[in-house]
Amino acid sequence: MKEISGGVCAPKGFRAGGIWCGIKAGSKKRDLGLIYSEKLCTAAAMFTTNIVKAASVIVSREHLADGKLRAVIANSGNANACTGEAGLRASRRMAELTAEEFALRNEDVAVASTGVIGVPLPIAVIESAVTSLANSLQGDAAGHEAALEAIMTTDIRKKDGAVEVVIDGVTVKLGGMVKGSGMIHPNMATMLCFITSDAAISREMLDKALRSAVKHSFNRVTVDGDTSTNDTILVMANGMAGNNLIDKDGPAYDAFAEALESLCVKMARAMARDGEGATKLVTVSVTGAADEDTAEALAKSVASSSLVKAACFGADANWGRVLCALGYAGKDFDPEKVDVSFSGDAGEILVCRSGASVSFSEDEAKKILSAEEIGIKVSMGKGPGSAVAWGCDLSYDYVKINGDYRS
Repeated sequence: MKEISGGVCAPKGFRAGGIWCGIKAGSKKRDLGLIYSEKLCTAAAMFTTNIVKAASVIVSREHLADGKLRAVIANSGNANACTGEAGLRASRRMAELTAEEFALRNEDVAVASTGVIGVPLPIAVIESAVTSLANSLQGDAAGHEAALEAIMTTDIRKKDGAVEVVIDGVTVKLGGMVKGSGMIHPNMATMLCFITSDAAISREMLDKALRSAVKHSFNRVTVDGDTSTNDTILVMANGMAGNNLIDKDGPAYDAFAEALESLCVKMARAMARDGEGATKLVTVSVTGAADEDTAEALAKSVASSSLVKAACFGADANWGRVLCALGYAGKDFDPEKVDVSFSGDAGEILVCRSGASVSFSEDEAKKILSAEEIGIKVSMGKGPGSAVAWGCDLSYDYVKINGDYRS
């Protein structure tokens, strides 16, 4: 497996594009994007766990019922959530407009939206722009970049990637893009994520691979503890690589699943680093837990802690906050067996052994915690379970950004 360029356009048969159509007043960035496959794709998706679901989530779930797609149209600037029947009509109209452009069934098109909640989606501006959007499609990195820009909101950094892997002697490619920097929390962290592949794979195995990848990537990211109404991750595989159909467990499935997970982990880390107002990426590694699920819960609890995040922002080696966050994770462990270290480019320093303080240099710890990427390593001293979670620090800018998000 190796990283390649091209994003969602790296796999054979995919084109993408993005344009500005004026969805959000005052914004001039691209706000309408499209990813299109030359051939019908096997598709799998996961959506928000929030009971309050955006119209795009409801419509896309309906359209994914048969596990087939050709395209996804997405907008930024408006979440089209909590907008009633009018919102549902608008999302269905987005799919219908796209289908008309390419002579598809409406059900072959997924829809995604992101932006402000509770504001009617100005469907008229989308209606007048879909032909231009279709004409913007390109099968290269430029098309990928345009579509990616179209789904970004408060994102500062672009978060994407592509990989290739040889399966049964055939080169298979996967490409992806993700947006998300606020309202990010485990259990389908708040985001839009679109992944393409030219692999030939059954719906059942694609769904299995996606759920495993999300468990080990996006479900271990947290920025602020909020889970949105619009979370969507969608994978489309058109089979144009020409590999033998992956329809059962085995080496071929393992190779595809590993490539998918690797791509998702890369994008998940990038999403945590791009948290709203964030200055640092924080990686929490838990080892020695009773099992993986226990380790995952403990790592998420530490990464989610506002006090731990604030300490990371201030480069304060306040390891007591780490133990505190472990203690309310809802998992049983022996506090007197816990070790905590902080790590980074400047080295690694042990700050807690067997649940108690050890002598360490505050200056050295501050130097380690002042880097843009820092690690919190926790050893539970009990069992074989391990897991990693990703988060970011909590800065003053987070409040500034979210204090006037609607304006």
